[in-house]
Amino acid sequence: QVQLVESGGGLVQPGGSLRLSCAASGSIFSIYVMGWYRQAPGNTRAMVATITNGGSTNYADSVKGRFTISRDNAKNTVYLQMNNLKPEDTAVYYCYADGRVVAGPKADYWGQGTQVTVSS
Repeated sequence: QVQLVESGGGLVQPGGSLRLSCAASGSIFSIYVMGWYRQAPGNTRAMVATITNGGSTNYADSVKGRFTISRDNAKNTVYLQMNNLKPEDTAVYYCYADGRVVAGPKADYWGQGTQVTVSS
């Protein structure tokens, strides 16, 4: 299996910044896409940003210009730099990976989530 562990969440004031990290471990053959999703209370889980193993990125409209996703393929780690945070960014952020374990099929993997709270 592939295990994803997030870190970097916390409480910040509006306009502040946070950097989330997610490290993948296990018997990894290849990880094609990594990304971040978020879920606020009462809402469905929604895509925030994704990045392919070739470096192609995709962002939700609500975070464009404020968030930057990056990836270190050698470390199997994905990052989310969040700037100019707003109260509506408050949510549990989940790391996502689309990949394969050795001798296994393509599958989706999820981290357990890290809380981001933006409040004054």
